[in-house]
Amino acid sequence: FPVYFVPAGYVFSIWSVIYVGLLAYAIYQARPSQRTNSLLRTLRWPFILGCIANSAWIFAWHYEIFPLTLILMLILLGTLIIQYTRLQIADRPDAVRLWSVHIPLRIYLGWITVATIANITILLYDLGWRGAPLNGPTWSAILIVIATFIGLFFALRLHDAAYTLVLVWAFVGIYIKFSNEPLVGYSALAAAITLALAAIVALRTNMVSPRHDANDLHHPLTSNQKIQ
Repeated sequence: FPVYFVPAGYVFSIWSVIYVGLLAYAIYQARPSQRTNSLLRTLRWPFILGCIANSAWIFAWHYEIFPLTLILMLILLGTLIIQYTRLQIADRPDAVRLWSVHIPLRIYLGWITVATIANITILLYDLGWRGAPLNGPTWSAILIVIATFIGLFFALRLHDAAYTLVLVWAFVGIYIKFSNEPLVGYSALAAAITLALAAIVALRTNMVSPRHDANDLHHPLTSNQKIQ
């Protein structure tokens, strides 16, 4: 599709990282010590629904049922936001929990954020809308700015470098694909640089304030509710 928010093909290799992360999560939550974990139980049904939506999206995309692809993408995005929010109210995880649960979810949510915006642009194109009164590159630049502000919120407010770096990865891919379209290419490059710097700030904040997470937004769970 001749839309200007879809990154270069190699960017989609991030799915291999996402699937490895989901495998790590599946192994972690299946451990005997986690079977009675109340917080992980609250993630179970959103996770299952998200997997179903993801699988169904593949079939809808294959058969070019684009309105359905957007519905399924929004369902997947919603389930990831629910899981992300529930994890955010927990105390800071240890290293194993961080890399087995939190980081995979953050990467997944970051990518689905980008994919949802791309899915919207593809559906609108398929429906015959060409962006009037603006042109495609201008709309792409606007969407890049919106996505950049979302990334800045995650980086500077939630101190989430993993989510932010996924957006950097996507914007670099957009820059490479549309480097011959100055408005799109330079907007994507500026967004990538801005978010990369924001991710560095988030990482430094994590190191200086080891108990940041979202405790400034939510109260932590009581000790008997913490992830085991």
